[in-house]
Amino acid sequence: MKVIDITSLVNGQIIQEEPFRQAVENFNWEQYKGKRVLVQGCGPVPIPTWAYMMVTAKLSQYASSINYGEVKNPFLVFQSKKNGR
Repeated sequence: MKVIDITSLVNGQIIQEEPFRQAVENFNWEQYKGKRVLVQGCGPVPIPTWAYMMVTAKLSQYASSINYGEVKNPFLVFQSKKNGR
């Protein structure tokens, strides 16, 4: 399972919508094509719900499944129907 840390898309200690939206648009999502992905649930920067939603919306175009939380206890939030599951 590949892990994505949303804070890697943040510049500074506060997530601002416009710069975050640009970072999401410019990020290489292709690297997650057909992969199981974990969106890490905690980090040093507070992450608003809308940021998780933006990342999940982008990932759903590429990933075979999207989980949220921690590697030891992931919570499934999306599974692609393309893979026959």
